[in-house]
Amino acid sequence: MRVIIIEDEKPSARRLQRMLDKIGVQAETMLHSVEESVTWFLENEHPDLIFLDIQLSDGLSFEIFDLVKIKSSIIFTTAYDEYALQAFKLNSVDYLLKPIDPEEMQQAVNKFNSNLNDQSSVTLNFDEIKKLLVNSNEKAYKKRFSVKVGQHLKLISVHEIECIFSENKGTYLHTVDGRNYLIDLTLEQLEDELNPDLFFRVNRTFYVNIKAIKDMVSYTNSRLQIKLNSYNEQDVIVAREKVKDFKAWLE
Repeated sequence: MRVIIIEDEKPSARRLQRMLDKIGVQAETMLHSVEESVTWFLENEHPDLIFLDIQLSDGLSFEIFDLVKIKSSIIFTTAYDEYALQAFKLNSVDYLLKPIDPEEMQQAVNKFNSNLNDQSSVTLNFDEIKKLLVNSNEKAYKKRFSVKVGQHLKLISVHEIECIFSENKGTYLHTVDGRNYLIDLTLEQLEDELNPDLFFRVNRTFYVNIKAIKDMVSYTNSRLQIKLNSYNEQDVIVAREKVKDFKAWLE
């Protein structure tokens, strides 16, 4: 049986690894973030069983499954309350409530072993689980983008993005290191995906990140020109009809 642990707190991951060792189960890999996990799953054969924490250092672990199709069985390790855990029961998912009890862990592993031929535990309704774990009144904005670089998949955090622009019918991310990455979304599709505290659409073809603005100068026809930290491929101009809202956004 091939087992891995995905847990952002390294001491907790090592503790779980020791507990598994005591019952004769060896966890061959420990992963600590969404990004690290996605990279690992793209490059390695998937395990039989994953011990999966929900809250990782760079987001909810469910985001891994948005980017990679995983067929492994899962035992969640979580500190969420009993109400939220009803979702796991409904979706035939085992869980261990932190702090993890060794006896309960043994029972969860036994359940996995007894259901090796039952693949129902692999087909999970993550959307239903997320509804119970995330405040329904809190808008969940995009935290990262996945882009293709040759045959590889690269994750780019929104905090690495200076601006997003459209050009020649394509949409590009421009990052703090001065590189452009093509994405499969239009600026219109991004409208509800981007955090408005971080990004503002200054004209038909540009979103800018407030943290990337280096300078602003007056421009013709009551417009503003924005200077970004690294992007200098073309002028970034705030459309006249957007100047008022842009100034309010800056405050």
